[in-house]
Amino acid sequence: MPKLTKRFVENLPIKATNYFAWDDEVRGFGVRIMPSGVRTYQVQYLKGGRTRRAAIGRHGVLTAEQARAKAKDLLGKVAMGGNPVEEISIHRRASTVGALCDRFLEVHVLERCKPSTAAEYKRGLNIFIKPALGAFKVVDVKRKDIAAIHHKMKETPYQANRVLGVLSKMFNLAEVWGLRPDGSNPCRHVPKYRELKREAFLSQSELQRLGATLAACELDGSESPYIVAAFRLLILTGCRLGEIQTLKWEYLTAKRMELPDTKTGARRIPLPKAARDVLAALPRVVGNPYVVCGAVEGRHITDLQHPWRRVRERAGLPHTRIHDLRHTYASNAVSSGMPIQMVGKLLGHTQIQTTMRYAHLADDPVLKAAEENASSLQSALGIGSQPVNYLRVVP
Repeated sequence: MPKLTKRFVENLPIKATNYFAWDDEVRGFGVRIMPSGVRTYQVQYLKGGRTRRAAIGRHGVLTAEQARAKAKDLLGKVAMGGNPVEEISIHRRASTVGALCDRFLEVHVLERCKPSTAAEYKRGLNIFIKPALGAFKVVDVKRKDIAAIHHKMKETPYQANRVLGVLSKMFNLAEVWGLRPDGSNPCRHVPKYRELKREAFLSQSELQRLGATLAACELDGSESPYIVAAFRLLILTGCRLGEIQTLKWEYLTAKRMELPDTKTGARRIPLPKAARDVLAALPRVVGNPYVVCGAVEGRHITDLQHPWRRVRERAGLPHTRIHDLRHTYASNAVSSGMPIQMVGKLLGHTQIQTTMRYAHLADDPVLKAAEENASSLQSALGIGSQPVNYLRVVP
């Protein structure tokens, strides 16, 4: 066969079956002529005792010279010990990000995550990740692709960072499952947006207003005793919303709540007398194992957000969240002089860094102690208590 050129390829006759015409200049480079008239450039070589062949591109889309250059590149890789046709085949069969999302959800999220976390992961996968990357091959996703998704969500930085976290975990598992090379997570070095942590808590006067409002709701029946008890227990125990919402009578002992499964695993939570008094006043419903009964027979309450909005409006606390009651518990403990480590144990934190957000509140008892100590030493030193005028000019 002569050298493949545009004219030569276009003049090749159409036959009833496929056939190949091979280039005399580059061994292994040829063109395949289909009965339909479609002409496709091919590369072919022997590797491991087997003939390997792959299409390079259609004639008309590629010129003969472009196809020859690509064939030379692939055959050069073969000469260096590579197997580019096999690599192309593997890539075509490679998993897509959409399939990875499904596997991640089924194998990891649904088996290892709490239902609320699983629901949030599923939402992120379906709304943000699959539409943007679902058709990509897992091996083809680059850092710039991840950065583009993250940047697109810049107006919602908290959500953007959560999605970045899901992507990072998913691509770590892609490495474990052999879908990407080790150490190739494309989420690495994509900076998160700054998050301003909201550590709101109630002052003593606000806490008193809330207490009075809960008492009024209980008295006039505007809220059920279970709703009122739930908010009181959140304040008195520092528990997470879900821990009180799904609390069962069987989890209660004389002085503790023995929770078998929480965000951080099984927890033993102290039950102070004030909380025990709230529980003692709460009527049990026959056939319902839950402390905070819901409208559905035998089930716990599923919505405390709407009742909370009513309560906080009535108390004049329109911007207070339910989670702020947990912050109030923690801030009160730290401000009273309780060690940070102890507060962390009460809150069920697994890392001290999580509790350290309240560390600045420990300054109040320290300042008070310093003031009291200095006052006791003042008389011994014979120092007067008159205020000093720092603006006085000494002649």
